[in-house]
Amino acid sequence: MEKVYLFHVHGMHCNACILLTENEINNVSGVSRVKASLKNHQVEITGDFGEKTQEEVLAILGPIIKEHGYTLALEKQNKKVAWSEFSTALPGAGLFIAAFIILQELGIVNLIGAGDISYPTVFLIGIIASLSTCMAIVGGLVLSVSASFAKEGDKVRPQVLFHIGRLISFFILGGAIGALGSVFHIGNTGTLALGILVALVMLILGINLLDIFPWAKNLQPTLPRFLSKYLLQIKKVNHTLTPLLVGVITFFLPCGFTQSMQIYSLTTGSPLTGALTMFIFALGTLPALAALSFASLGIQDKKKSGAFFKATGLIVIFFAVFNLIGTLVSVGILPPIFNI
Repeated sequence: MEKVYLFHVHGMHCNACILLTENEINNVSGVSRVKASLKNHQVEITGDFGEKTQEEVLAILGPIIKEHGYTLALEKQNKKVAWSEFSTALPGAGLFIAAFIILQELGIVNLIGAGDISYPTVFLIGIIASLSTCMAIVGGLVLSVSASFAKEGDKVRPQVLFHIGRLISFFILGGAIGALGSVFHIGNTGTLALGILVALVMLILGINLLDIFPWAKNLQPTLPRFLSKYLLQIKKVNHTLTPLLVGVITFFLPCGFTQSMQIYSLTTGSPLTGALTMFIFALGTLPALAALSFASLGIQDKKKSGAFFKATGLIVIFFAVFNLIGTLVSVGILPPIFNI
């Protein structure tokens, strides 16, 4: 007989977390329906677990999502903002931003040039994305691929195929987005609108990483849930080239950093620039994701450092503001600032 079980989930940060949690629990035998809520940090599970108590069901489901950095509990977590973490995050982010501006002033690294984001900056954004909780769903796919094929004694080839598929798809699809932008001949108004959109997406990501405004989590853009779930089902297909295909679909999964780079690629109006932008972004995510797959690092290990994510959030907000400034400069609304 089916029953409804309600658990509290600790560790969810974005819509990707909801999707990953629902997908993993849905695969458990006896579960017929899963509905997670980012607003309430809860998951409602409908299923038939026989005569097992809620505590016993918790013991079954808990370990399944724990490897992805989430914790199921019977009691609600009293969420408190860890303001003390800013004592470490602020100096760290401040030093990074100061060093970056100095390098940009010296012309070594141009953060923004005529409204364009430089490739070193795109690479850096990729690194930040791979270390942020917003990449939880991609990290979850990496772990799933690792676990599934490791059971069959194949540990290296699937990981290589996954990352190759990711890099190739980001290059090809990034080029397609750039070509699409050239077809529409985006003018100053379109460049301004899309530039503001990129800045807003990154601003929301940065605010979410600070983990002080719960309401901001609902603002983060994502794919329709039914489409994302459909894409995630591909990883269940047992085929030699499945890891390659899973790497390809990460281009379409709900990650705000990826979406902001996709929007920027559209504004370039150039197939080559769009392709290189998305490829370099994916290249920036490669070190952390490769370490995750080959060293079996868990996402939950990174989540232990609240100060790190707050510093990362401040840096992302910095990028959002500078991208907005670059856009305003490129359309003539603001005079050049720094080495723009």
